Formats: sequence, C-alpha cells, structure tokens
Amino acid sequence: MSEREMVAAALAPRDDTGVLFHQADPDSAILDEEDRLRPEFVAEVLDAVHAGDVETVCALVAPLHPADVADLIELARSDERGGLVAALAELVDADVIAEMNEHVRELLVEQMAPERVAEIAGELDTDDAVAIIEDLEEDEQRAVLRAMEPDDRAAIEEALAFGEETAGRLMQRDLIAVPEHWTVGQVIDYLRSDEELSNDFWEVFVVSPNHHPVGTCKLSTILRSPRQVRVSDIMAHEQTLIPVDMDQEDVALRFQKYALVSAAVVDANGRLVGMITVDDVVHIIQAEASEDVLLLSGAGEGDINEPVSESYKARVRWLIANLLTALVASTIIRVFEDSIERLAILAALMPIVAGVGGNAGTQTLAVTVRALATNQLTGSNRWRAVGREMRVALLNGVTIAALAGGAVTLILHNPQLGGVIAAAMLFNIVIAGGAGVLVPVTLERLRADPAVASSIFVTMVTDSMGFLIFLGLATAFGLSG
Repeated sequence: MSEREMVAAALAPRDDTGVLFHQADPDSAILDEEDRLRPEFVAEVLDAVHAGDVETVCALVAPLHPADVADLIELARSDERGGLVAALAELVDADVIAEMNEHVRELLVEQMAPERVAEIAGELDTDDAVAIIEDLEEDEQRAVLRAMEPDDRAAIEEALAFGEETAGRLMQRDLIAVPEHWTVGQVIDYLRSDEELSNDFWEVFVVSPNHHPVGTCKLSTILRSPRQVRVSDIMAHEQTLIPVDMDQEDVALRFQKYALVSAAVVDANGRLVGMITVDDVVHIIQAEASEDVLLLSGAGEGDINEPVSESYKARVRWLIANLLTALVASTIIRVFEDSIERLAILAALMPIVAGVGGNAGTQTLAVTVRALATNQLTGSNRWRAVGREMRVALLNGVTIAALAGGAVTLILHNPQLGGVIAAAMLFNIVIAGGAGVLVPVTLERLRADPAVASSIFVTMVTDSMGFLIFLGLATAFGLSG
C-alpha cells in the first residue's frame, strides 16, 4: 500500500469508539523539561510503526495531548508520516488536525475524502475549521462545503468571505448572547437547557433587540448574583468591540492593551456576529512576531516543514537584492583602489567600519520595527523617537570610535590612521542609527511593510557609507605605508 493510500485509509470516516486522550503526566518520560517530545520516545514510536506493531504505537501515543500528537506527526520524516498516521487512525481526530503545522496539515487533508474533512470541520470551532478549509483548492472547498451540515456550511462560507488575517476569519460564531431585560435566573436556565450552546466561553454578551452589543456579564458575576436580579443591573456597559474587518495584528494589540479575555466582533451595522477569545490571540501574537523577524531576514515563512521550492522562492529574491546592493559598496571600494594599494592595512580595517555600522543599524531597525508593530511609534511621537535613536547612536559612536581609534594607534603605531578610523566609526554609527529608524518609518508612511525590505536598505547604507567615509578620509589625509 502506498503512503497516499495509507493516509487516506487512516483518515476515512470512523465511529466514536477510539481511544480517548489523556493529559500527559508532567513527570512522564515522554516529555522533557521544556514539554518537548523526547527524541528517544519519538524513535520508539517510529520503530513500532516500522515493525507494524499498531497496538504498541497506540499505547505509547494515547496518553498524549492532541497538540503533542500533532508534534509527533510533524517530527516524523515526510516518508514516515503515512505509516504513522495509519497506525494512529483512532487518535488522529479533529483536535489533532487543528493543532498541526499548516504545511503538514495541508498534505494530510489532501488525502482525506471531502466527507471526512467536512466531519472534522463540523467538530471544530469556526475559526479552526476555516483554517483547514481555506488552504484547499477551490473545487475541493466546494466539495467539502457541500458535505457539511447547512448551519456549519453557512458559517464557514461567511468566514471565507472576509479577508485573510482579519477578525472575520479569526472569530468564532458560537457565543452566548442574551437580552438585557432577562434575569440572572433566566440566563442560568437558558445555559443549562440548550445543549446546542457553546461550551467554551468566559462571559455572556448582552444585546439590544436589534442584536447590538450593549454590555457583557462575566460568568463569575452571574453565578454570584441572585436569580431575580436583572442582567442590565449587573452587566458591564463598557466593552471593547472589534470590527469584523480589523486586521488580526490590531486585534492582538487591543487584547494586549486592554487585558481582554474575549471580545465581541461586530459587522458594519454594529450587530454582534461573533467573538474572539484570548487563546486565538496568543497564536496571532506568536505568528506576527515570528513573521516580522523572518521578514527582516528575508527568510520567508521560515517553517522547516515548508516545501523546499517555496523556501527557495521566498529567500532567493532577497539574496539577489542583497547582491545588487553589495555591488554599490564594491563600486565605492574600486574608486579608492589607489589608496588601498598605498596602504594595504586599509583593506583589513574597512570591513570593521562597515560591520560595526551594520550591527548598529540592525539594532535600531529591530527596535523601530517592533515599535511600529506594537503602535508604540506613531505620527505623534515619530520625530521624538528619531531624535532618541540618534542620541543613542551618537553615544555608541563616540564610545566605539574611542576604542577603535585607540586600538589602531597602539597596535599599528599610527595615530593618523587611528584618528581616521575613529572618525569613520563615529560617522557611520550615527548614519546607521538614522537609517535604522528612518527607513522603516518611511516605508510605513508609504504603506509598505517595514519588516520586509528595511534590512536590505539599511545594510546598503551602512556598508556604502562605511567604506566611503573611511576610505575617503584616508585618501584626504594622504595616508600611505
């Protein structure tokens, strides 16, 4: 049986008599002190898979949390995953699929029948179901949606109509909303009587007759209040509302700023259409932070499960851009070829000037991109932030210039060369500080992602200006061997 056939068979529809998941014991030999699967445990499971001992595989994996089962599948080689998933047929359910890396999940979902994908999606919260279905080809999406229950299909189709990485894609449709004229007793009876209500919520949303959110009630407040008290008397009137088209990064910033556990999502008319919970926001914060770091380096998604071809295409274009900017620095060096021939030590010292300047620019760039991403740097304090970074760059420049100039003077016994490298260090670090803050700010003003191209421009500035200033000063002072 091929890997494709094994995966398809393992993920075929089945009944609910499979092995139940249990939370792994923190002291178990399965996990290390950082809650990662131990290599010897992974090897033991895969050895059992290769031996065809399905009973042992299931016995080893059954105690794991769904997230750990997903990690186990990801840790296996691509040619081993088919057999592993086939052996874990009773354990690979909706919760495991939802926890998987998107590249691994996409490959597995492609092997499933549309009916099985629809079954899994129906068991998940709307946001998790959308994450699975949105990666499918359009014809596969239609097949899966046709196989879903009408209510689930309507919710998924509505979510897919919103832009990617917006609150509409992120929100859950299953929430608890009650009218403000109800009493606490009515709310409690309603929560107990309707089996179709969501099981995961921390607060009850209070709505007006036209379904506009007018307040919220924490579960603790409801449980501690007498049954006859009206909801309108105990609800919190102030709440943070999330527009359905808000970018997920802005959603995360609101949760962080206002210490939210959940928040109502409203449409263009102000009607309550969903909610976002803090567990979803944690994933966003991690994803956005990782994305900015990887974009700064031009590494694409930076996912080790990403196909090689996609990683290649994401990275090579930035390497080509870097090559072109490096040619600018090389051209500057060529202009001062005669000076380098007269004093060969210049060739050894000039990379130091450019390298330290590049590091200084990278430091400022990282601080600025983070400040822009977290809304710490805005139009109201832009120039104050620029001034601050320039002062930091000046202090760093003076310190490094003194150290570099003193070292060259003492080691090479050439005070003039020491003065030249000190001046070059000072000027280049100050320029690097300016570039590190002005380049991302300018890109942000132009509505371009400052994390994408900033590092290329900053590196070009620090290298080019470092060589130009150092070699230019050496030429101007007529240094020779």
